[in-house]
Amino acid sequence: MTSTRATMTTLDYATKDAIRDFLYYEAELLDDLRFGEWLEILDESIMYWAPVRTNRTFRDREFEWQEFGTSAYFEETHEFLEQRVRRLETHMAWAEEPASRTRHLITNVRIAAEANPGSYRVKSNFLVYRSRGERDQDVITGERRDVLVKADDCPAGFRLKHREIRFDMSTILVKNLSSFY
Repeated sequence: MTSTRATMTTLDYATKDAIRDFLYYEAELLDDLRFGEWLEILDESIMYWAPVRTNRTFRDREFEWQEFGTSAYFEETHEFLEQRVRRLETHMAWAEEPASRTRHLITNVRIAAEANPGSYRVKSNFLVYRSRGERDQDVITGERRDVLVKADDCPAGFRLKHREIRFDMSTILVKNLSSFY
């Protein structure tokens, strides 16, 4: 995804606010464990993926992120995300039983209109705090690169069509990646 800076000024404030509200609403759904409702704001053609990050020298930093279709922490379609949610709802997903308590903080939202009307490229930074049991606590940070599409039939006003999750760390030192980002 290219920089959103060049086209940021062409969007009206109402659209920017609506997109930010969508991101905050999504965070609320995830933090409240309302995964079924979260699935409803995802586009049927969604690609939800997190490429592996490798440590590179400054001059080779353009090769830091693995390309789509190669190494990824996850690379999921709508169908696969539905399976994950159904599994969580069985209470037999032992990585999430008891369920993690999460708090998604979304910041530095940058928005650009795409050539296709009603489609927007959105970059945002995230911090996810996760607490599980009495002693397990994780802080996971990174950047999300999303494509949102306007959806009048969706109560959230948009649907998430694409999400690339770029974790800040190259070695993820958490017990599992069972949360959604």
